[in-house]
Amino acid sequence: MHRFLLCLLISLPLISLGQKLKPGFDAHEYAQLLQLPERNDSAANTYNGSDYKLLFTSPEVGLYNKWFLWMRKDGVAVIAIRGTIGKTESWLANFYAAMIPAKGTIEVDKNSRFDYQLAADTAVSYVHAGWTVSLAAMAPSMVQKIKEVYQQGVKDIIIIGHSQGGAIAFLARSYFEYNKDLPKDIRYKTYCSAAPKPGNLYYAYDFDYITRGGWGFRVVNSEDWVPETPFSLQTLKDFNEVNAFMDIPGALKKQKFFVRIYGKSVYNKLNRASTKSMKRFRRTLGKGVSTLVRKTLPDLKMPAYVYSNNYMTAGCPVILMADDAYKEKFKFDGKNVFINHLFEPYLYLLRKQYGIQ
Repeated sequence: MHRFLLCLLISLPLISLGQKLKPGFDAHEYAQLLQLPERNDSAANTYNGSDYKLLFTSPEVGLYNKWFLWMRKDGVAVIAIRGTIGKTESWLANFYAAMIPAKGTIEVDKNSRFDYQLAADTAVSYVHAGWTVSLAAMAPSMVQKIKEVYQQGVKDIIIIGHSQGGAIAFLARSYFEYNKDLPKDIRYKTYCSAAPKPGNLYYAYDFDYITRGGWGFRVVNSEDWVPETPFSLQTLKDFNEVNAFMDIPGALKKQKFFVRIYGKSVYNKLNRASTKSMKRFRRTLGKGVSTLVRKTLPDLKMPAYVYSNNYMTAGCPVILMADDAYKEKFKFDGKNVFINHLFEPYLYLLRKQYGIQ
């Protein structure tokens, strides 16, 4: 037990005495964040018994993207990113699932240039094109508001999003990490709720590294299919540079004739099949969907798509495990495919497993 506590303490970053934001998954904190209303009226602009006050609501930008800035009573700011809404353009952000490099430039329109870096090793880290476009549209106002609250003494910021909002929350946290214009003494804590996979394995490694010690979470209902998306496909090129498959043709040359012929045939079939599928994904989810995206954003300019579709989960997992009582309460009727993805089932499981109201 003493050794466990020592390892835990070593893994956590040093915390200043005045810090309001604490590392680790906080079920009560997450429940409050999940229930923040998406509105901008007089009631939301005062605390009125609530722990949160709405300071800013962004306009709808990009592919009907929107975010909110809240302030908690203890001085912790909250960036809440809205998820998918019932607009074709909003759904296109999800389907625009070609991968692009984790560093590049996006022009959403003729008057904007979004230079981004979302990982340290940008040579092998790739991210989702559509959600990066969404981030590009919202990031300027996010950075502006972060600087404003920082000038007021705020150094603790939570990033929260559900569904598409959670996917963008991953990328927003990464963008803030590598943005040279933002102060480096800000503490960020990220809750990516019901979030799909934001990028490839090396992007996920990077996100988990910059949020190590209890500062970045993905919260998943075990019955929810959305966190299993987008489609993921691993090819030989998605492995680390040093791997056991790097010289299979050379190794086969040392085998007996029939073993060499059979092995080469199997290897080529598997390699060609996965590469062909990846190229099809890239073409359909990249060029194909981008044609539809440009009907809303006609001047959009994107980095070149990479030859990969190896999507991976990121963030420290918090699994809300469904039981028989849950399945009885939230029944699939053959049509309601999002029955397990909405706020209500997440809050139900959270309250049951963590004993909160």
